[in-house]
Amino acid sequence: MVQRSPENLGNNATFGLIVTDAGAVLIDPGGTYKGAAKLAAVIKTVTDKPVKIVINSGGQDHRWLGNGYFKERGARIIASSAAVEDHQERANGQLQGLEFLVGKEGVEGTQAVYADETFEESLSLDFGGVQMELIATGGAHTPGDAVIWLPESRVAFTGDMVYLERMLGVGAMSDVKNWIPAFEAMAALKPLHIVPGHGNPSTLERAKADTYDYLVNLNKRVLTVLENGGEIADGIAIDQDAFKYLLNFDQLARRNAQEAYMQLEFDF
Repeated sequence: MVQRSPENLGNNATFGLIVTDAGAVLIDPGGTYKGAAKLAAVIKTVTDKPVKIVINSGGQDHRWLGNGYFKERGARIIASSAAVEDHQERANGQLQGLEFLVGKEGVEGTQAVYADETFEESLSLDFGGVQMELIATGGAHTPGDAVIWLPESRVAFTGDMVYLERMLGVGAMSDVKNWIPAFEAMAALKPLHIVPGHGNPSTLERAKADTYDYLVNLNKRVLTVLENGGEIADGIAIDQDAFKYLLNFDQLARRNAQEAYMQLEFDF
């Protein structure tokens, strides 16, 4: 598992860039102020157009704590209202965690800068001749996850709703049950290309195999344990071997099952 570190400055994720005639749109600004500066340097190797819009696709630190760097340079910051609520609730804990993982020097300049434009369910943007649809998921990896959909090119920037090549993480802030219909709503758009929150861009078929099928298996097996009156130890021990090919399986599989059990037991 690639953890946040002094070397990556909290940027242990996949980010998106849309270059338009009016400027660049950045999907997620990095995990720290210095991490955002690092992203800005990479962007300059792609385009000389300034970043005019930053979209926060979710609630994890690398989805929003670099906002300040780009806002100082005039960028609009956009996120779902649920994401901003999540940011506000978890900001202190995330900043403390980053200082531990990235180091005091690495987090220097990082502040909780929240989006100044929000939306509830969806938002249509036409910027620089590129049509974008921002669609709130209703909660998946984090409560404020959103998909950024480009209908003309049929590209979906999914944020942490999709993990490719590696096992997704189910945390206390996740909604393991709603994650499935959230994915299905994205899949109904029939994207040709998926840019995930973690991993390399790929196809909907690959996203279904690495994320959706895993979630279906996790929910189904944990629910079976609960229906049979099983304890949490039984939930943790469910069969997930079909997904051993995913990176981080050993670190996350049992932890995910435990969290899924704790969330789903409220239905019983």
